[in-house]
Amino acid sequence: MEAKAPQLPSLGTMREVVTVEKVRRLMHALGKDLREETRVYLVGGSSAVLCGWRQSTIDVDLHVEPDAEIYAAIARIKEDLCVNVELASPRDFLPQLPGWQERSPFIGREGKTTFFHFDFYSQALAKVERGFEKDMGDVREMVQRGLVVPTRALELFSAIEPELVRFPAIDPASLRAAMRDAFGGMSASNCP
Repeated sequence: MEAKAPQLPSLGTMREVVTVEKVRRLMHALGKDLREETRVYLVGGSSAVLCGWRQSTIDVDLHVEPDAEIYAAIARIKEDLCVNVELASPRDFLPQLPGWQERSPFIGREGKTTFFHFDFYSQALAKVERGFEKDMGDVREMVQRGLVVPTRALELFSAIEPELVRFPAIDPASLRAAMRDAFGGMSASNCP
């Protein structure tokens, strides 16, 4: 008889899709709850929703510095707003790109919390690494909107390529080919 993995009990709560309004409400709530100076970087779908190329997303991915207070705040806020919130960023998939913080566009400030989009080059490269259809659509939108320049994306990938050994699940040659496929023939003028 094969043992079954333990399952977490269902809370029976369906989370709602995340719209611009929900992202803004989340930002406001975090600004009220966090008492220390904190930098919150929005990632993925929440960036896409705020920038306007998606109407909604299923969750809000965040990278937070420092993260000391964030866990308790998220536990409260996600229930109040009925949204999924995850601490996830491109740094979970790839080595961090040089200069990523300086390239992270400012969104706004609430209380002692400053909000940014996580560097769009980092987001684009991580999306190419994942390779899902929706991710590739996001990459095309980033290029079309001028948030990512394909030649610069390839340069930044080259800068982190030697560090890929720290990510054993990644085959560097396959990822290099995927990056060339994604950015090699792409420009703002020829994206759909």
